[in-house]
Amino acid sequence: MSLHDLIARIQPLDDAAMAEARSRQDQLTKPQGSLGRLEALSIRIAGIMARPRPKIRNKVITVMAGDHGVVAEGISAFPQEVTPQMVLNFLHGGAAINVLARHVAARVVVVDMGVAADLPDHPGLVKKKVAYGTANMAQGPAMSLSQAEQALLAGAQVVEQEIEKGLDILATGDMGIGNTTPSAAIAAALTARDPADIVGRGTGLDDAGVQRKVSVVRRALEVNQPNPHDALDVLAKVGGFEIAGLAGAILAAAGHRRPVMVDGFISTAAAMIAVGLAPAVRPYLFAAHRSQEQGHGIMLAWLGLDPLLDLDLRLGEGTGAALGISLAEAACKILDEMATFAEAAVAGKIA
Repeated sequence: MSLHDLIARIQPLDDAAMAEARSRQDQLTKPQGSLGRLEALSIRIAGIMARPRPKIRNKVITVMAGDHGVVAEGISAFPQEVTPQMVLNFLHGGAAINVLARHVAARVVVVDMGVAADLPDHPGLVKKKVAYGTANMAQGPAMSLSQAEQALLAGAQVVEQEIEKGLDILATGDMGIGNTTPSAAIAAALTARDPADIVGRGTGLDDAGVQRKVSVVRRALEVNQPNPHDALDVLAKVGGFEIAGLAGAILAAAGHRRPVMVDGFISTAAAMIAVGLAPAVRPYLFAAHRSQEQGHGIMLAWLGLDPLLDLDLRLGEGTGAALGISLAEAACKILDEMATFAEAAVAGKIA
């Protein structure tokens, strides 16, 4: 499948399914609108899935991993060796995302998009390595346009395979030391905001580290001059392989009429690339939470997304998205399982 085909498959939400879901919500045994955003959540999922009473049973969290040449600029508090070490931790079930995935009964799909090390074969690891990490974006493009497209399509292929196994909702997660830097660069390029408004502490930089990171993002934007009206150009010049993979996964999920629960800073950068490539993907996205990273609110505003949670999270991995899945599932269960006034023989509809 080509990138063009992937994008062309994304359709508008189903208005009839949403109207039917809204009508049912208004007849459930509660004052109309009393479950607030849970009601709106279920109605939009009905439109996404084209089912008036959608059910979320098969939950998938894809954690895509990649390394970044820009770590040579000293923008991370952790060494690059942590990326493959954490991938192994995911595969052994010991990371935060594994715990939360078990909590919400989701399966974790770990993908090597561009880790700068050879990872051992493992039944839980999907190998889609484009290269051993990106190039240093402070000195030139992070990747070629063909690599960017390859990574997008690889991410889409992961979702295509998971759809065959059963996938009702996709959550996005990431792993890659240094990846808040390309994410900030993507956000700055697309929003036209100064990097100082977007760059945060990442894995725990001090004030001097943050200033160094801001200067690196500025340099990357000056050197590469990414075109804000061409998301593929932005991705290639200042992105990452895992960011590209997540953007492709988002496009594929939307093409199959599946809701996408977007995690934090890095996943939101991927969502911005996906929306830049295909504006029709926007209503398929839900922001699980507002990250502690200072620029995340700017990114969410650009996407027009209102986060479901605000827990001061900044881990990544899909941890916030796992919790968001729980809310989406709860919203759909209310719509489907709660009795109407007629079904419950409760007198009068409370306006």
